[in-house]
Amino acid sequence: MPLVTTGELVTRAATTRSAVAAFNIITLEHVEAVITGAESLDAPVVLQVSENAVKFRYGSLLPLARAAAVAAERAAVPVALHLDHVQSDDLLRQAADAGFGSVMYDAAHLPYAENLAATRAAADWAHSQGLWVEAELGEVGGKHGRPPLDAHAPGARTDPAEARAFVTDSGVDALAVAIGSAHAMTRRTATLDHDLLKRLATTVDVPLVLHGSSGVRDDELTAAVAGGIAKVNVGTALNIAMTGAIREFLAAHPEAVDSRKYLGVGRDAMIEAARRIIQLLGR
Repeated sequence: MPLVTTGELVTRAATTRSAVAAFNIITLEHVEAVITGAESLDAPVVLQVSENAVKFRYGSLLPLARAAAVAAERAAVPVALHLDHVQSDDLLRQAADAGFGSVMYDAAHLPYAENLAATRAAADWAHSQGLWVEAELGEVGGKHGRPPLDAHAPGARTDPAEARAFVTDSGVDALAVAIGSAHAMTRRTATLDHDLLKRLATTVDVPLVLHGSSGVRDDELTAAVAGGIAKVNVGTALNIAMTGAIREFLAAHPEAVDSRKYLGVGRDAMIEAARRIIQLLGR
């Protein structure tokens, strides 16, 4: 099936009060697991490559991007490719030629005025290339070496009035909001501020995105989708599933040396993790 864009999937989800699942991929096993999970539910999905994943790949975007694109084009469900948490302008400018239809430009660590200026410039360039653009306001934390912020710290939550002005002045197509989640959480203990989400949803006129969703309980996620979240980013949950399955396999088979054996077990675990999340979000 031809690649679709993240914008198409998110817009469709927003109109049906559901959310599209967007999974961060690191290996080919991640790619195959996410697509297989989505196909088993006849659901669309977004494959995301983060700037951190590119750094892990020796700074080269194309090998993982090309593999993801080929797998996506052979999928039986709509699949979009998204370049996630980009801070490097050089990496941003590789997005369109690498097959991505969208990018999340991450300047949320900067003071408001600098965030706005950097995001406006990134959005102008990206739109000239036909790319859909997501940004972040407030700081989810836990990304690029930054620790999660205290939930009540200044700047930790997205202010609705500021968000409306930011979206208008930056020209972005979607906004990731800080409402209590954090990146890279390995325990599902985050509590979301649903009152704040309600105010954001009625104030901001672009789709809202939740980052750090691996640390959010099922009931909190479904409430967030009902409250206006249209795209849910997931990364750590896949890694927990993969790593746990591989650990268990190697503990039971200490003689194993064929990487296909334990990578296959890890991939199967990620398929089930992806399936569970896609089902939860209402597809």
